[in-house]
Order: sequence, then C-alpha cells, then structure tokens
Amino acid sequence: MTCLICIASVKRNQAVWSCCGCFCIFHLVCIQKWAKDSLFLVSSPLTDDDFGKKDYPWPCPKCRFEYKRSETPSRYYCYCGKVENPPLDPWLVPHSCGQICEREFKPPCGHKCLLLCHPGPCPPCPKMVTTTCHCKKAKPVPRRCSAKEWSCRLPCGRLLLCGQHTCENPCHAGNCQPCPRVSKQRCICGRQTAERLCASPQWQCDQVCGKALPCGNHTCEQVCHAGPCGDCPRSGKRSCPCGKSKFTLPCTEDVPTCGDSCDKVLECGIHKCSQRCHRGPCEICRQEVEKQCRCGKHTKRMPCHKPYLCETKCTKIRDCQKHQCRRKCCSGNCPPCDQVCGRTLGCRNHKCPSGCHRGSCNPCPETVDVKCNCGKTVIKVPCGRERTIKPPKCKQLCSRPPTCHHPTQEKHYCHFGRCPPCRQSCQKTLVCGHLCPVPCHDEALVKQTGLHQSAGPWEQPSEPAFIQTALPCPPCQVPVPVECLGQHEVSPLPCHSAGPYSCKRPCGRLLNCQNHTCMKECHHVTKINGSADGKKAGPECLQCEEECTKPRPPGCSHRCVLPCHPGDCPSCLQMLKIKCHCKLSVLYIECLKLTSADLKEKDLLTSCKNQCPKELPCGHRCKEICHSGCCPLNCNQKVKLRCPCKRLKKEVQCSKIQEGQVSLECDALCKEMKRKASEAELEAFENRLKGRRKNKRRKDEVEIEQSSWQKYKNLIMLPVFGVAVVMIAWLMVYND
Repeated sequence: MTCLICIASVKRNQAVWSCCGCFCIFHLVCIQKWAKDSLFLVSSPLTDDDFGKKDYPWPCPKCRFEYKRSETPSRYYCYCGKVENPPLDPWLVPHSCGQICEREFKPPCGHKCLLLCHPGPCPPCPKMVTTTCHCKKAKPVPRRCSAKEWSCRLPCGRLLLCGQHTCENPCHAGNCQPCPRVSKQRCICGRQTAERLCASPQWQCDQVCGKALPCGNHTCEQVCHAGPCGDCPRSGKRSCPCGKSKFTLPCTEDVPTCGDSCDKVLECGIHKCSQRCHRGPCEICRQEVEKQCRCGKHTKRMPCHKPYLCETKCTKIRDCQKHQCRRKCCSGNCPPCDQVCGRTLGCRNHKCPSGCHRGSCNPCPETVDVKCNCGKTVIKVPCGRERTIKPPKCKQLCSRPPTCHHPTQEKHYCHFGRCPPCRQSCQKTLVCGHLCPVPCHDEALVKQTGLHQSAGPWEQPSEPAFIQTALPCPPCQVPVPVECLGQHEVSPLPCHSAGPYSCKRPCGRLLNCQNHTCMKECHHVTKINGSADGKKAGPECLQCEEECTKPRPPGCSHRCVLPCHPGDCPSCLQMLKIKCHCKLSVLYIECLKLTSADLKEKDLLTSCKNQCPKELPCGHRCKEICHSGCCPLNCNQKVKLRCPCKRLKKEVQCSKIQEGQVSLECDALCKEMKRKASEAELEAFENRLKGRRKNKRRKDEVEIEQSSWQKYKNLIMLPVFGVAVVMIAWLMVYND
C-alpha cells in the first residue's frame, strides 16, 4: 500500500487516515500537510480582514472529495472510528481495532455493518426483509435488504399528473415519468393555443397582460397570468422613504418626504442616519468614536466607518514553527505562514514552492523534456528523473549519411551513438566476374593483439583493442556446375575452388568381361580411338579377376570351368551319380543330358530297365519296369476263387477280386452237403449231451495255388544280390 502524497509505503505501525469517499489510505502527517497547503493556496489571495471569515474546503488527493476546515484530521483512529490510536496486533488487519464495525450502510437502511473493523466501504446489507415490488401489486417476497427494491415487470398503472392517462411503463421506482402524449393546450391567459406535452398543461405565453387596472390610469404589466390583475400597486396608503408617515394619494402622484429625520441604521450597525427623510441609500457613518485596534493593545478616536489597525507586529510563531507572524495588529488568529519553503527538492534543480511547512517537501512538480537524438520525439518526465530515464524510442528514420561505399544506408530509426553496421550486400565485382554477396565489410571491427607486451606476470593483461577497417572481399562462393572425373555427376562447387574432382563413388564402367564394373574410386578415363562411350572401361580401370558367376542351367550345380568371360558358358560334361526309381541301381549320366532332357526323357534316363520290386496292396509284385511315382493298382496275377463252402474253385484276375467284380456262389450240391453237415453236427451235439465222446471234425482247407514269383523268388534274388555286392565293392575300390 502506497501513500499517494509522499509516494512511500504505508507501514503497519504508522498513523493513517482513510478518505470516506474513495477509502484511499494516507499517512496522517501527509494528509494534514496536504490540507494545510490546500487551504493556504485557496486563502492566499484574501486580505487580512477576510482571513478566517470564510470556511474554504480542502479536497482529497485522489477523489477530490471536499472536507471542511474543521474536518482536518488531527488524531489517528481505526477504520470504524471507535478506537483512537489502535494497538498493533499481528492477527488483525493493520490499523483495525478488531471490534464490530457497526457503521451504517450506504444508502442507509436502518441496519449496521456486522463485520470486524475493516478498510474500504461496507458490503451491501445482508439482512433478509419481506418486501413487495414498486407498484405494490405483487405478493411480498423475502429478499436481501440491499436488493429489496425490485420490479414485477407489470405495467405500473398509476394515474399521471395530467389526470387523464395512466403510466404504461413496467413497474418502477420513484415517481412516474411525465405523460409522453401530446395535446393542444391554451396558455394561462387563454390568448394562444399550441401542441404541448400532456404532462405540462400550464404554460405562459410571451405577451404582457395589458389589461386596465381598477384605477383606470395604469395597465397590468404582468406577463400571461391567471385570475384578476389585482389593484393598482400605487393605490391605497403609501409610506414616505423613511417609513414614518403614511399618505393616501391618487395613484398618479408620488409620495412626498415627511421632513423628519431618517433614523435608519447605518452600515456600521451602531448609529442611525441623521439626515432628513430622503430617497436613495443613506450615507456612510461619519461620527467619531473611540475605537480599539484588532489586537486590543491600542485605542484611538476616529470616524466610525474607518477600521483601526495599529502598527504593532505580532510576535507569535506560526504553525510552521519557524517564522513569526509579523502581521500588523494581529487578532491572535494568525494565518498560515505565507513564506515560501525554499528548500532544495530531491531533484536538486528546484526549490520547494509550497508555503513554509514542517516535515519533508513534496516531490518536485516541474517536468523536464527528454528528447531523442533528432529532437522530434519528446517525453515529459518528473524533474530529476531525466538522468535515469532512457531516451524515448523515436519512430523517425535516421537521417545520417552512409559511411560505406553504398549510396544509401539501411532504413533504421533515430538513435544515439554510431549507426549500426551496414547489412546490405557488398555487391562489389570480384575477379571471376561475380558480385560479392556477403554483408558490407567496409567498417568491420578487427581485434588487435600483440600491441602491448606485459612486463611480467604481475601486470594485468589489457583488453584487446578493436579497430574499424575495411576487409577484402572473401573468395567467391557462387556455385558453378562442375562434372566429376568419372562423369558420374555434376555438382555445384564454389567458384573459387571449381575444378576436376573425384566424387568418391566407384567408377562403375563395364569391364572387358562384360559382367562386372570397375570398383576403383572415381578417376579419369582416357578415351580410346575417340570413343565417346562413357560406360566403357579404359586403360586406367581395373582388370577383372573374378570367377565366372553366370547362372547355370536349371538343375546344374557345377561351376563354370572358365574365368569370368563374355558370352555363354560351355556345356557341363560332369558325370552325375544318381539312383534309379526303384533305388536299387546306381546310374552315371552326363549333367548336360540330364539338365537338357524333358520329363519323359528324365524318367527314361533314371530308370534301370528292371522289373519294379515294389509290392502291390494285394501282395503281388509290380509287373512294370522301374518307374517313377506309385505303382498301378490293376494287378493281372491269376488267383483261385472258391465258394463259401470251399468245394468249388475258379481262376480269375486279382484286380477283379479286389474290385469285387467276380464272386463264386455255392450250387445245390454244396447246399445239400451243408445240410448234411449241419445234421451231423446236431447229432454230434446231442451225443455230447449224452456223454459220448465227441468226434473230431475234419477241417476242409482251401488250397491256394502259389504264383510263379513265389515259387522261383529265391532262385532269382540270390544272383541279384551277388551282382549288387560285386558292384559295391568295385565302386569302393574305384573311389579309393
């Protein structure tokens, strides 16, 4: 919190005063000095006689709320005004007494503030009251006392002052507005008619009445009035100028003087006029009286109308406690000190212009202009602050001439000191013909070192000196397209370093083998016989030393016997060792024949031309020559088929039996034999039941004729296994 008079902080332990208008807080000493200075400035033009007779107000420094001279604060009270010099309590609001405020609310409602002593205005009244609307039509409702005035928004309906219409505005507070309707109305005297608001039916015209008065000699001089004009103002009994005699005269004659003494009290208020009855004002009092001076120390006989002031000067000390009053014939009510303070203010430039006072002086009221470099922008600052306030920011452009080779400098605002370095492009023509694109370097700051050699380690190193000098243009950085040595790319290089270069990529030219490229780093290649082909290798390129990596024919897993070469690889003549389809024989076939053959030829090449040793599902051997895939299921082997009773038999193909195409049923003889057999079995069963020995029954077996393979397989397999053992032994010896 800051006091607006001394611009200092208000502390908890300082005496303060609060304005009742804006509730701003000031130091008590500051507000007393403010009130005294304000009264002095207002009353300084007054004379000594007028001093103290008029009660001039003094205003609040912030809101200008006026206070009387008698309301000048002289004591320190709390906010609610109950306690003088309230004690400092860290648990309470500063300058508060801690009691209930009990100040009346504004606007007054009959209640008092119930908060503890507090700064600022009291809050709105929180009491609950039951009140109706402005027009009294709505039912009463409970509301806050601070908001007890409310409107029901219904038409008011009260009769207006015109007596003819009612108020049509919504329910409102206070008196109704004047009737807004217009009607033709006569003036009071009835001579003129005009359209006027219904709210003001009575109006006066500008005409003088002019009617003859009852005396018959004069006319009425009143302006547009109602009722009779009245009697002539010069009729009846009239008094003489002194008022002692009365005469009854016609209205055409003036009242004469009575000849007696005037006896009216003069301006002095003591004596009476001694002249005869006269018209006009009385003269000044000329009687001589014994008068006492204002200070009461001397007396003198002199005319009554003249004031008496002695020459004795007052020796009392004025309220400044520095100077004597020194006013002639002072009545004891010494005015404030009229001398100027004259002490040097805080600005150190001026002296205090206020009247002589106690305490510190107010801040300097003068202002000083602070200008920019060009003087077109000016700000006003309090006197004494011009040394600490930064110059204003001027929006005008700097008008200084350029100091570099450019005809004009960059636009920048007005400033103090040197202009900023030129940031325009140099644009000087270089040796290569390009323009220098770097910022202007005519006034570059260059650090100078080595100018001063220190005498020893005890000497402090001096700061390096900077000089402003023109630097030469840097090397040209304009990009120039340059092709690399191997003609792989065209890159933009700075103009000053443009020349043949290596792009660090592999050469990539096709070697003589027509399969690989040169892996040497980008290099120069000599053109042979004026060849312009950029993809053909030259004498500087590497020689291919790789093996042939061309793809082999499908199925061939052997490498090419030649080194890396152009064209197709030679045919592969390697012998492949593979097994036949039945996995019993080992075959040797050339790789070329096997890889170039189609599926049928491959099946023939990989077949051992012997009978397939695989066994069919029916149990017979496959009759086909060594083949790939599954064996055929149509077995042509002849087998014997018997009837269910095993008596009849028949030779058929095995495949037909497997497919269920052929069956052999029992004939009548078989059935008869079966019946007899069942009867014999029944008889035997009966014999067993009787304890007889059971005869064993012979079992009839169905003879199955053996095939030729089953008969001669041992004779065939023994030579085959012998040949296989011999071949395996030969291969082992050959491989060793």
